[in-house]
Amino acid sequence: MKKHNFSAGPSILPQEVLQKASEAVVNFNNDDLSILEISHRSKPFVAVMDKAKSLVLELLDLENKGYRVLFLQGGASTQFLMTAYNLLNKKAAYLNTGTWSDKAIKEAKLFGELVEVASSKDQNYTYIPKGIEIPTDVDYFHCTSNNTIFGTQIKEFPKFDGVTVCDMSSDIFSRQLDFSKFDLMYAGAQKNMGPAGTTLIVIKEAILGKVERAIPSMLNYKIHIDKDSMFNTPSVFSVYVSMLNLEWLKDLGGIPFIEKVNNKKAALIYNEIDRNPLFKGFAAKEDRSNMNATFTLTDESLKETFYTMCKEAGISGINGHRSVGGYRASMYNALPLYSVQALVDVMQELERKA
Repeated sequence: MKKHNFSAGPSILPQEVLQKASEAVVNFNNDDLSILEISHRSKPFVAVMDKAKSLVLELLDLENKGYRVLFLQGGASTQFLMTAYNLLNKKAAYLNTGTWSDKAIKEAKLFGELVEVASSKDQNYTYIPKGIEIPTDVDYFHCTSNNTIFGTQIKEFPKFDGVTVCDMSSDIFSRQLDFSKFDLMYAGAQKNMGPAGTTLIVIKEAILGKVERAIPSMLNYKIHIDKDSMFNTPSVFSVYVSMLNLEWLKDLGGIPFIEKVNNKKAALIYNEIDRNPLFKGFAAKEDRSNMNATFTLTDESLKETFYTMCKEAGISGINGHRSVGGYRASMYNALPLYSVQALVDVMQELERKA
């Protein structure tokens, strides 16, 4: 029996996607070649890349709105510096809500002046700052929509008329937003879209070409756009599985459908955290993430018992990040509601035994 996979990333994928991917590893497209060995410039893979890009724009409702889709390498961490390399002329504004935005700030400082418009570091990133004012003279504003480590999520994005950049690595395709309000979005596939190895970038082409510096080819968005994400060899398998996952999501009913499922999963786990005296949530209630529920035991002497019970129930991947401790239940799109119920059942059983 497959385990209940709460891993924060690489994360759970739908069973049917795994099945199709495994078949393609042996024989892709009935061509008697593996997806792992076909040329990235072959017609079958070019069709995969085109389909993946098309599905991204369709699911985000960004078709015919001036956006281009890229599948690049280097993870979201490379995007921390690519965004600044391509967009930062003099000054940029950053919202600091966790480890990943903190790292993005560190990289961007190499390219120009940074304004940290707000930070929740004073309370160990347990909340999302409100009432943020963004200077009008910045080249762009950068935020992180969801924080996997601390379990917070931006529910209402700051209003800003300029260029807005968002790291959506851990909650892209999970909830309905007006994605046209973002000029550049990036997301490592391994959190909520596919296997590790590729990174999705969705960018409004009109914002490019405005910096004065020379940009190395591998870090230049415009070059990657002109080469259709094939300036160098793309992560063929990762792009293919991401395409399968996007097809799966579309067939379910797209983002409107999966958002309802994600809301149910989040309500189920948070209701138990708040009800059960043995557990305490980490993040502020109004800022809790629907993707990553973080919590701790109120009685650390029960740690080994809880661990054993989770293991016996087939629950995997709920240990919290080393910088926070406790537990983290990552509930990405592919995690079924019954897996969350299995975790809640263990939490309730622990209460009965205590």
